[in-house]
Amino acid sequence: MTDSKTLTWIEHLTELRKRLIVMVVALVIGMGVAWNFSGALLEFVQRPLTGHTYLTGIKKEVYLQVKELSPALYGHYKLEQEIATAPKRHLLNYSAPLEPFFVQCKLSMMAGLILVLPVIFHQVWLFIAPGLTARERRMVVPVVAAASLAFCVGAAFFLTVIWPVIINFSLSYEAAGLQGWFNITAYINFCLRLILVFGLIFELPVLTLVLTRFGLVSYQLLAPKRKYALLASSIVAAFHADLITMFVIMIPMYLMYEISIWTALIFGKREKLAPVPVPA
Repeated sequence: MTDSKTLTWIEHLTELRKRLIVMVVALVIGMGVAWNFSGALLEFVQRPLTGHTYLTGIKKEVYLQVKELSPALYGHYKLEQEIATAPKRHLLNYSAPLEPFFVQCKLSMMAGLILVLPVIFHQVWLFIAPGLTARERRMVVPVVAAASLAFCVGAAFFLTVIWPVIINFSLSYEAAGLQGWFNITAYINFCLRLILVFGLIFELPVLTLVLTRFGLVSYQLLAPKRKYALLASSIVAAFHADLITMFVIMIPMYLMYEISIWTALIFGKREKLAPVPVPA
């Protein structure tokens, strides 16, 4: 049962201001905590530049399989030299005063945001709570926990799986007369933007679960619109310049839509069948 009191526009704005203030304070605190390990975060984000990633191990295993299955091919393409060659380390560069400091601020802000996600999602929930029923309000803990976890999983998936692929693909263009020279601001901005994108992509099943439980969406609504979801995923991914980044955004985004469809099917409200009239 919803609240009997209807809030005015001024009261809505006052409530919104209150929630925003709490979010900003939580973000500042989270940023302060994250500042202490921002150096370690920067080193982790730079790891693909060292050449020591999971892709290095996969490449070595593939080359060894080629050696077993086709020694002639292994020798022709000189894959032994590829395995023996030590990965080249690339360094980030900056060209403006205080540039590393502002990069550290950005890293701390993103890490702080992730740390206080439960607070932020809880404040959003409290803002919309007056319009919910008492039963719907009891979903606050599982929804906030699921939303926070989904964002973290999306960010971790990007940093551990996708980010090395993007950087390796970029470095593969190095040749005689063409050297990778990464600016620290451009590098970190690109990384943080994609962390945010993947975090939000992984929120889609959670959002679908909430909307399904509220009766706003259903499996019957989502399933026939797969082609539109694929088109929307392609359009969002097209805002990124290179083909590899486009695909690594488009594919997870569409997969999250597929997971959302099954979420709606499993957790959706069941329609009650109309009683069959009994003949007299």
